[in-house]
Amino acid sequence: MSSHPSADHPAARPPGHGPVEALISQARRLRGDVDAVRRDSQDDATDSRGRWQRALYDLALHQLTDLDAHLAQLRDGPAPAPRHDSLLSRVGSAEWNLLTDEAEWSAELFRILGRDPASVPLSLDELPSLVPAEDRPKLTSMVTDCLVDARPIDGEFRVVRPDGAVRTVHMMGEPMLDADGSTASMWAVLRDVSELRRSQRAVSDTQDSLRNSPRRADSGQRPVAEPEEAVPPPWHGLLRFPHRGRPGLDLAAGYLAPASSASTVHASGYGGWYDACPLAGDETLLSVGDLGCPEPPEPDGAHGPALLIGALRGLALAGTRPAQLRAALAGLLEATALPPVRDAVYCGYRPLTRTLTWAHAGSPVPLLFRGETGRALSGQTEVTLESGDLLLLHTGALEPAAVEHLLSQAPRLTGADCPAQDAVRTVTRLLGESGCQGDACVLVARVTP
Repeated sequence: MSSHPSADHPAARPPGHGPVEALISQARRLRGDVDAVRRDSQDDATDSRGRWQRALYDLALHQLTDLDAHLAQLRDGPAPAPRHDSLLSRVGSAEWNLLTDEAEWSAELFRILGRDPASVPLSLDELPSLVPAEDRPKLTSMVTDCLVDARPIDGEFRVVRPDGAVRTVHMMGEPMLDADGSTASMWAVLRDVSELRRSQRAVSDTQDSLRNSPRRADSGQRPVAEPEEAVPPPWHGLLRFPHRGRPGLDLAAGYLAPASSASTVHASGYGGWYDACPLAGDETLLSVGDLGCPEPPEPDGAHGPALLIGALRGLALAGTRPAQLRAALAGLLEATALPPVRDAVYCGYRPLTRTLTWAHAGSPVPLLFRGETGRALSGQTEVTLESGDLLLLHTGALEPAAVEHLLSQAPRLTGADCPAQDAVRTVTRLLGESGCQGDACVLVARVTP
């Protein structure tokens, strides 16, 4: 198959070393200067403004690193075997011949999509099978516009690798015309921009936090969080939520601090928790809950949820099923200074069958959003989920009115073309609309193909 000039087969010789080498030197000097300023600003990264500035420095360094790698490729030409973690391994090309129905992918594209290089490249009709259901209309529209109206492709969508990892790719392409002016093939370059978008979201998150939090007064008074602002829970630095989710699930979670204090544990001295951890095989344990209030409260409540999450993970690794977790956890807590669990929901999710089983202590039950409707899974202990379903777990701190408001706004959650993290932001905004005073944990799990 004849190949269009691509990231792997450039049409022209690389530019002369002199001008490009000068650009590389300038880019590296600039990167060094930015890095030096970033290091000098470390002491200022303790408040919202400092975290926002730090995130901007990290984003600038990420982009300058990519610029350096692009210029090096111009100078050296395409590398025969780029390192797995290099920028060049995140850029691949493809050509789809419409006359012969053949497809040709670069080795880098197989790597980006997590597919075996020995396998047959997917046709344009098969490509959407790698894309989450909510992103498929965007991809279909871009490809149709390119093939029918000869419009260039320039857009982003997510792909789900065979191991369940979700990546964001930026696709640029154009139609290749035959002698009669008809579209004979489509050529495209795809770049994995997951890390870049993650850095940009960090900037956006810290900027929103800065915008929503009143400035500190000269007296040193701590800022007050808005009720709808999701902040890291007090125990987040001790035991973190899994960064990349779990097989078959796009995960995100948030803690709504009490309106009276964004940076301290609530009056009970403890607070809620959320977690996702492995069960047997690819099964995932999802849990959200809240500890009771001892009298008097412990001085350092951040450790309570961290210790409880550690206990949950230990029980899960030992093979304890969600239905037995309530009793098993109660037995463990009796031997500690921690109070008993007040409200909790424990879910087990099997990605191969998309089966969700769950048990709960207290009032909260899972909320399931599908299509444009939402419902509470009351009276059920097992349900089969579908691709694109959104599962919402929450602590008992949410009032029934707030839960009803979430369910009534299902179209804003299910119709959004966004990852789970954006769904959490939508949920926190909706809770703010319902008058929620915070002090609650929410966990969102979107089912991936």
